[in-house]
Amino acid sequence: MEIVIKSSQFLLSLSLLIILHELGHFIPAKLFKTRVEKFYLFFDIKFSLFKKKIGETEYGIGWLPLGGYVKISGMIDESMDKEQLAQEPQPWEFRSKPAWQRLIIMLGGVTVNFILAFLIYIGMTYVYGEYYIKNDNIKDGVWITNPVVEKLGFKTGDKLVAIDGKKIERFEPSVNLDILTSKSVVLERDGADQTITIPHNFIGNFIDADKKSLIALRMPFVVGALADDSPNKGILKPKDIIISINGDTVKYFDQAAVILQAHKGKTVAGFVLRNEVKVPVLLKITKEGKLGVNLGALKEQNLEKLGYYKFSTEQFGFLESIPIGIDKGFTQLGNYWKQLKLIFNPSTGAYKGVGGFAAIFNIFPQTWSWEAFWSITALLSIMLGVMNLLPIPALDGGHVMFLFYEIISGKKPSDKFLERAQMVGFVLLISLLLFANGNDIYKAIVGK
Repeated sequence: MEIVIKSSQFLLSLSLLIILHELGHFIPAKLFKTRVEKFYLFFDIKFSLFKKKIGETEYGIGWLPLGGYVKISGMIDESMDKEQLAQEPQPWEFRSKPAWQRLIIMLGGVTVNFILAFLIYIGMTYVYGEYYIKNDNIKDGVWITNPVVEKLGFKTGDKLVAIDGKKIERFEPSVNLDILTSKSVVLERDGADQTITIPHNFIGNFIDADKKSLIALRMPFVVGALADDSPNKGILKPKDIIISINGDTVKYFDQAAVILQAHKGKTVAGFVLRNEVKVPVLLKITKEGKLGVNLGALKEQNLEKLGYYKFSTEQFGFLESIPIGIDKGFTQLGNYWKQLKLIFNPSTGAYKGVGGFAAIFNIFPQTWSWEAFWSITALLSIMLGVMNLLPIPALDGGHVMFLFYEIISGKKPSDKFLERAQMVGFVLLISLLLFANGNDIYKAIVGK
């Protein structure tokens, strides 16, 4: 069932983004009386799952879910229709239109992508509001979950103060990305501020370490599922919160590891919170210093009830949501552009984290969440818009690059040149696609 839910979210998001992107090309083409021969969701190589011709345009669904396209008459695109291009230009063809009209048609797709992302962020702000923890309320510091971060000098219990000189007002998941792409982090330890310099290749080291997060909120030791061979089966129960081991207080899960290592192979007295009642237990610790349980989780309201954190909620009216949603959109756009620059700089090692369709698929949660769905769709829309603007022939950005050259110089590149450029761009795109999806396959094989 989980795979069905993930697949449904993935295909729905992908279909929505493709249709709207291609609609961004289709509408201005129609407005400028340019003939659109095909409008397809997914690729129809050899055959299509569905097709219907309405007017001069064939609408359809292909069988290969790697994207979609609109085929515009007289345009040098991935179809490489040389027979049509060999004929005299016709008034309804793309190549017969003024450069400014062709530019608007080519920019239509990415424009829709960016508008869609901003509209989603505005809508989410209005519907869901903002839910966060003020950084000042994290009294006992954060949990360092990655050994790569520890090597830089971070320690569990540190309080984050600023990233690249900007004070941290809220603790949000984006803090991890901000640290990954930063140059320096200021933290507070034992009442004094310390500055940690982030090395240039840090993101590459993070990817090699195969840990999904850097820093997290410190959490209580909640018992999840117990292994079949757990020595504490029948002693501990799921949702128990371990609060004491051998007389030592355990407020957070990270504190338990040191205590357990000190009592390996022993049976010690402890206490758990069970249905909000303090219950004594005898804990059996394995020779490896484990209890044989998985870590469970508490909902935000329970964490707040137990006094761990205070969560803040803000709701906004529709008009208030507009500037906030736009600001979120620009923030995500800036973050993705920053990541893209790191990826294209081999010395950072960020290229190791490039993923294909499997990586995108795995972003979606295993349970249906409209909030998560729209958040991911907005991010993917920004990614699609930015990627399509890259000045690579065969992408919208490549066509835009040649159109700007034509507008500035007054000279239109020859059809033969554009055909060759299209082929070069197509080879580059296939190479990038193979690299990204090859990374997915490699990670699946090696278990990373």
